[in-house]
Amino acid sequence: MQPDGMIDRARPDDLLELAVDRGPVPWQVGALLVLDRALTPSEVRRALAERVQAVPRLRRKLVRTPPLCGRPIWVDDPDFSVEHHVREVSVPGSDRTTLFDVAIAAVGSRVSLRRPPWEVVVVSGGEGDRGALVLVFHHVLADGIGGLAALAQLVDGAPPAEDRSFPRRPPTTRALAVDALRARAAVLAHLPRALRQLHDAVRELRSTRAPRAPRSSLDCPTGSRRVLRAVRTDLAAVREAAHRRGGTVNDVVLATVGGVLGALLARRGETVDDVVVSVPISARRRTTADQVGNAVGVLPVAVPTTGPAEARLATVARRTAGRDQSPRAASAPLLDAGFRLVAATGALPWLLDHQHLVTTFVTNLRGPATPLAFLGARVVDLIPITTTTGNVPVVFGAFSYAGALTITVVADPDGCPEVDDLVDDLRRELAEVQSP
Repeated sequence: MQPDGMIDRARPDDLLELAVDRGPVPWQVGALLVLDRALTPSEVRRALAERVQAVPRLRRKLVRTPPLCGRPIWVDDPDFSVEHHVREVSVPGSDRTTLFDVAIAAVGSRVSLRRPPWEVVVVSGGEGDRGALVLVFHHVLADGIGGLAALAQLVDGAPPAEDRSFPRRPPTTRALAVDALRARAAVLAHLPRALRQLHDAVRELRSTRAPRAPRSSLDCPTGSRRVLRAVRTDLAAVREAAHRRGGTVNDVVLATVGGVLGALLARRGETVDDVVVSVPISARRRTTADQVGNAVGVLPVAVPTTGPAEARLATVARRTAGRDQSPRAASAPLLDAGFRLVAATGALPWLLDHQHLVTTFVTNLRGPATPLAFLGARVVDLIPITTTTGNVPVVFGAFSYAGALTITVVADPDGCPEVDDLVDDLRRELAEVQSP
């Protein structure tokens, strides 16, 4: 735990997530936990009041520093109360689609940055007396790996934590200025390493030799609405299909996404040979609850849209295997600097609405291999929720949990009104690629 005066400074990656938050939908992510029984808001609040002590960032807010004192810092919120972060939504007799609507609406409701930027929505009234929790946090708080680390401390079975020194005094202005000066000196001292990192960043971005994304009707600015859909399949079957073609589970997901977007464009009377998918790459395979934050680069991949599923999978596996051995997420510093520079000019919203580098985004996270529980309620399904912005109206997320692979679709229903047809295509694609 952080002693008084210790500096928990926002990473450049964290500030990138703030810079991107310029669209009509907040730049937030979340997870839907479907439970085998309903929970009450009061018992959820009591549990979280104890368990958040193990995740320092959940009781800290991001504040600006005085001039010449460096990047913003995370400080303990002296007014923290779990009451501000838990609310209830009752949807009597709700089915899966209604539950998804509640979850995407929760992720699309802006959390306050004047407090620790997260909340939990307790959903009651589901089918068969099932309940649900929707965990929402601003992307500045954590990336997917960090979010999983935080979740691991909130579910049953995590070791108890008691933090009696909360809230700690924030660092003094003098301490911040000295720390900022040391950081700037360290940058100069390690300039050769920084130049090597820049070289690694460029190599990562160019490693798959992805071209610019083709022009299509999928290049359209997004509005203020989102819909969530999900398809669940057997993880072992997907892994076996990937191995038959020398690929990975992520390659299967990419090949499947290429197929469904190709079918979508074909129904619109358009044909493109490839779409360019941006795949976030975390610098960390895992992290701890006191080191959440963001550490993500990207890997652009050209994914074929036509032909048999197995042939597309073989092509994707070959292209991703060509990725060099640069450090994971080597592109993160370059992207951070570039996007924040554009944001400082006020041109970032225009850039996001007019970019032609990628067609869509596909995230892939490896979740717990065994079922989780919260207050004795078994988590029967765990569904990550991403969002989309700029001129990318549909994005995908893959998540493995307890032997199942779930692929989520988040779309702007105005830019992609065929979302249910797209989900049907996704099911067919997965069945085709898994067939012997």
